[in-house]
Amino acid sequence: MSRVAKQPISLPKGVELAVGSDNLSVKGPKGTLSIHHLPGVTVTVDNGVAHVTLADGVDDKFGGTARALLANMVTGVSTGYERKLELVGVGYRAAMQGKSLNLSLGFSHPVVFDAPAGISIETPTQTEVLIKGTDKQVVGQVAAKIRGFRPPEPYKGKGVRYAGEKITLKEAKKA
Repeated sequence: MSRVAKQPISLPKGVELAVGSDNLSVKGPKGTLSIHHLPGVTVTVDNGVAHVTLADGVDDKFGGTARALLANMVTGVSTGYERKLELVGVGYRAAMQGKSLNLSLGFSHPVVFDAPAGISIETPTQTEVLIKGTDKQVVGQVAAKIRGFRPPEPYKGKGVRYAGEKITLKEAKKA
């Protein structure tokens, strides 16, 4: 079995892991997440610690993936996930209008993005967007989708970028 799969998953206070016949569900203070039961993987819970074991003949990497998915679910329902985006460019702004994110990204029209269920979007300043949620994959997908409206361009660095992302700028064409 892989090293990742061998590590136990500690369940924080207030987090419950329910193992059903066809799904695994994790319930915590921030919400509930569930995935379909993974074939060849068994999950056991004892004294607030979950253990992942594999059946014979199942690929070792699959056990590590199953353990990582379960650990991400536990983290999501206990503390949650967040991604921060920065808007760089003259006139680039973001504002919330209800559950919709209104982006001015230099196009002739504003870009309106509706937040999916389970995701909350905040704009602390006009050039910052904060995406929060319990599901790590959905938070990352929403951040990537918003970044995809105007990715950073390589000559001036203008666009939507992740917080802390380093953009390597190209040198302009010389005469």
